[in-house]
Formats: sequence, structure tokens, C-alpha cells
Amino acid sequence: MLKVRFAPSPTGPLHIGGARSALFNYLLARKENGVFIVRSEDTDLERSSRESEHNILEALRWLNIPWDEGIEVGGDNGPYRQTERLALYQEYTDKLLASGNAYYCYCSEEELEQERQDLIAKGDTPRYLGKCRHLSEEEHKKYKEEGRKPVVRFQVPEGRQIVINDRVRGEVIFDSDGIGDYVIVKSDGIPTYNFAVVIDDTTMNVTHVIRGEEHLSNTPRQVLIYQALGLPTPEFAHISLILNTEGRKMSKRDGDTAVIDYQAKGYLPEAVVNFIALMGWSPAGEEEFFTLEEMIPAFSLDRVSKSPAVFDLNKLNYMNAHYIKKADPDRLTDLAVPYLQEMGVISQGTLSEGDRAWVTHYVQAIINHLSYIAQVKDFVHYVRGGEVPAPEGEALEILQGEQVPAVLDLFVEKLKGLDTISVDTVKPLFKQITKEMKLGGKQVFMPIRVALTGQMHGPELYDIVPLLGLDNVLSRLERTQALLVRQA
Repeated sequence: MLKVRFAPSPTGPLHIGGARSALFNYLLARKENGVFIVRSEDTDLERSSRESEHNILEALRWLNIPWDEGIEVGGDNGPYRQTERLALYQEYTDKLLASGNAYYCYCSEEELEQERQDLIAKGDTPRYLGKCRHLSEEEHKKYKEEGRKPVVRFQVPEGRQIVINDRVRGEVIFDSDGIGDYVIVKSDGIPTYNFAVVIDDTTMNVTHVIRGEEHLSNTPRQVLIYQALGLPTPEFAHISLILNTEGRKMSKRDGDTAVIDYQAKGYLPEAVVNFIALMGWSPAGEEEFFTLEEMIPAFSLDRVSKSPAVFDLNKLNYMNAHYIKKADPDRLTDLAVPYLQEMGVISQGTLSEGDRAWVTHYVQAIINHLSYIAQVKDFVHYVRGGEVPAPEGEALEILQGEQVPAVLDLFVEKLKGLDTISVDTVKPLFKQITKEMKLGGKQVFMPIRVALTGQMHGPELYDIVPLLGLDNVLSRLERTQALLVRQA
């Protein structure tokens, strides 16, 4: 049975690159009726935290990427945190020591740094040259008496080619002589990544390892451990880096890089999933919008590119806007409420029916202007309060048309004649005014828009008026009419 895993280090939030790795693992598992594992590589004791682990799991849940085995789910191969598996790592460490494939190293940091500098000076690749490979019992005893705490190093065989048949990158060959004997257990007894990950994948029966390209250089070290222990090697697939639009590796300088950042801004999870799936994976055909369910049968490692992927925020916004337009209005209302409460536009706590209806109408009125839900804050000035943003430039010129005072007066008269203010009752007024005053639509619509909003563009007028409410509409129109009188 195919088994894959996602094994983040809980040292911070789930980043976009990690989310993509998790997604690709999930898609392959679902397509092949396999098992998707999530575990925690928490051996960085200083930086790892349960809070970060929880945040990563919550981000996966928000993206609707469930796992079959692992943290908070359980399974037959636990525990699923590395710090809870130390006895298991010790068992395999003992095997490597007994077989001569590993040894204790007592070299100090100063000695290692001197060796590194000497190699650099000669133009060689910095690596450990095996000084402690063949220590005698007397030397072991001497170092222990000096209080030195050893690390355990893996003894890299010399003159060997390590061939990786990568599902994305094809055949990749490494020379063992360029690696040097590397640490597999630190002096505090904590295993290093390259050792622990092999033991975890082996004991959890992982068959395919899909991870970021940055791990490719670690792979020969891991393959050597598999071989030394006589264990089957999983299939590897190293997916490309994610670059910014300028061709550099993404960093905090490029803006938001964590999944939680996009959740906080009101991006829809299905849009984020769709977007990150297309960073490195090219489905057959021209379609670019896929639900998670639609991706599963379409996904294939054969269509994952080894070329770098590009994080294009404009593309994400375009895709998210598409999903917003398709979303259920009640769902969008629920998402919009916290941002409007934060601004004080609506009261905190449980919404009244009236407030909820207002929010629903407001979101639908501006839906074509939204790339993400937090932008509901950007349009509130159109529909709340008696103050009008002062018109400038061309907008101010529109108010100076000779027909404007009469248009505004007639609009006020017709509004006051309505029994209720709604889209259905307001919409016909504009046609009535153009007909009665024998004016073109622009000569009516534009001055009313500027009088109400101070701007020439925005939501439809027949949405703005009910959202403002009669009192605010009249207040804004009176201010504009007073401005026109002063300028006359």
C-alpha cells in the first residue's frame, strides 16, 4: 500500500511551500487509495513548540487537507513526535554502532572548525575527515575521563556513487567522497534530521517521500543509512522551490508567506488550495479551477515540474475573486462580520436580523470589487455615516454641471415619496429622473453618485442608497447641496 507523510518542524506557522508539500502528498495518497501521515519533527528543542504544532495542524484543517494517521489522529506506528521516539532511535543507533557503520566522535567544536578552515584553504569541500573513526579503547576512556560528550557519526563508505531515481528530477548521482562522516546523534542524545527521518519513514512503512527541493542534498545521507541497516529505500520526489515574481526565493520581504496570513485576510481555503496546487503541477488541458475532489484523479507526479514555481499574488487574488463570486452569500456574510465589527460598523456579539441582512446586502453589493474578504473594510465609506469624502478633480467638476442642483432636488423629492427604501424601490427612480428631466443617464447617475460617495466609481447606486438608509442619504445630499450653494 502507498504511504506518504508530511513531517513539518513545529518552529513557526505553516508556510505556503509546506502547504504545497502537504497537498501533493495528500493528493497522491487519495488517488492511490493510500495513507497520508502527519507527524512532527520537533527535535529542535530550542525553537519547537506545541503552539506552532497546533497552528500547523489548524492550517491543514483550514485547507481541508485531512490526514489518516499521525498527531491527534493516532495509528499503529506512533508516537508521532520525534521527541517521544528517542528509545526507538537509540535501538537503531546501537545497530549501526555494532555493525561498524557508526562510531563515537569526541572532536571539539574548535577542532572541527580548524579542520573546516584547513579544507577551505586547500580549495576542498568542508567535511569531516574521520579523525575518530578508529579510536582505541584507551582513547575512548581518555576522552570520557576528560568529560567530553561524544556525538555519533555515520561512517560514509569511500568511492561510492549514490544514485537517486527521483520521480520529479530523474536520475541524480552523488559522490560519497564529497559527503564526509556526518553526525546522526548529537551529544545530548537527540538524533539529527537525516537519521531520525529514516527511522520514522521505515517504521511507519512510508513508500513515497514527496518534499521540497531543498531536501535533495540530504537524500544521499539518508540513502546510506537505509543501505547500512539493510532497509528498503522509498521512492523520492523533490518538488521545486517557490520563487517570487523576480525569480528569487520567497522570503518575508515579499509579504505574507504563511497560510495563516491568508486566512486572516479572508482568502477562501479552496482558492488557496487551487492556487498552490498549480505552483509546480500542470494538469492536462486548459482548465485552471479545480476543487480538491477534482484534483485527486487529475494529480500525477509525472506532471510535477522540476522548474521553479512562481508565487504570483495577482494570480492568487484573481483565483480568490473567482471563488468569492461563487460562494454562498451566508458564508460570505459570516466571513465579513469580524472585519466590520473590528471597524465598529456593526456591534460586537450576536447580530440582529437587521444587521445580518445589512451585511449580506453590503457584501453582495461590493462582491465584484473583492479579491479577499478583508477588503470589505475598504468600501465602508460608501455606505455608512453622513459624512461624504470630499470630491476632488474630475469628480468635483461633475458637481458643477448646471443640471446638478435640479437633479439632486428631484432625487430627494422622489426618495421622500417612497414607503420603503430598497433596491427594488430605488432602482426605478433613476430612469424616472432621466425621463422627466430629459437628460442622459450619465448626467443623472454621475452627480448623484459623487454627491453620495465623493467618488466617480464604486458599488451600484441602487445598492448604496438602501445600505446608507434614508437619513444618511439625505444628510449626504444636504451637505453636497450646501457645497454647491457656497460655490454658486
